[in-house]
Amino acid sequence: MIEIGSKNEATLALPLLITGIAGVAGYNAFAYFGAKYPGQVVGIRQEDNWPLSQPGIESCNAEDRGKLARLFDRYQFGSVLNCAGNCALRACELDSRLAWRTNVEGLTTLLSIIAESDVRLVHASIDLVFAGRDDRDYREDDVPDPVSVYGKTMVAAERLLLDWRPQACTLRISLPMGVSFNGHAGAIDWIQSRFRKHRPATLYFDEVRTPTYTDCLNRVFESVLANRMVGVYHAGGPRPLSLYQIAQIVNRVGGYDPQHLVGCPRLNAGPIPPRAGNVAMDSAALACKLGYQPFDPWPLDEHWVPTHDAWHFDGERGTPELLSRVLYENPRYRQVCKNPRGPL
Repeated sequence: MIEIGSKNEATLALPLLITGIAGVAGYNAFAYFGAKYPGQVVGIRQEDNWPLSQPGIESCNAEDRGKLARLFDRYQFGSVLNCAGNCALRACELDSRLAWRTNVEGLTTLLSIIAESDVRLVHASIDLVFAGRDDRDYREDDVPDPVSVYGKTMVAAERLLLDWRPQACTLRISLPMGVSFNGHAGAIDWIQSRFRKHRPATLYFDEVRTPTYTDCLNRVFESVLANRMVGVYHAGGPRPLSLYQIAQIVNRVGGYDPQHLVGCPRLNAGPIPPRAGNVAMDSAALACKLGYQPFDPWPLDEHWVPTHDAWHFDGERGTPELLSRVLYENPRYRQVCKNPRGPL
């Protein structure tokens, strides 16, 4: 057991297994925990994802029970952060069996291995378990009503966990804002890749999310892994933004051609994949349980928050380097590191 803070704080049971490291949340969590607990963190990736190879990463399909069990025997994991899942909306709609295998069967396999143990499990779910509404943000007691196969399989995984592992904790995350291993897996990556190639990026006015810096999310993962919270908690940021507004931010902060951003209602996206509406989450219960506000708004500087639909045409323009400093990373944490006396 290694302390994550003062002597009065809870401890994190090591070694730690992180699944789903090909995704933005898992990839950044692997980097964070690996740096903090060297030699005590293992990540797993799908066997065919060979480009994702570095020390501490094992190739193991999530549904391969035999291989996963051997990894547990070898490393004797004390905790698991489950970030595995296929979040490609179109791919899940076109192949529901693939979505079920990745998003549900992988968790079933994991649960069967740790069933008789006291391994700590934290599972990352998603805000897309909801269809969207405009009267208020979603709370934990709202009934899921997903519109997509991806959302439906994530609901199935949540229910499986509540039945089989009630002592585990589920965190419903939104869009994690951080780097990805391949440069196009995350929201920022995809949008920026379109602008870099001078291609249009079409985003929706009426799909609203509550994005978080992965810098903040990593610390939440650590706290929840250590303090033995149970049940379902929302882990979204305090600033709701539409996908169109997120693209506006990427466009202007990155200094890209504003003509390449196209906005439209989500109904114009076509029948596949179906899109959720406003799925902004209320994360007050998580903050209350942790005893602090875990998320800074994304972006941190309100100067970079859109005020109207043509905002990305106005004012100063940034650079890709600035984008890396203020959108992929939380500037507050970088400043804190430079200021040994504490937060600004």
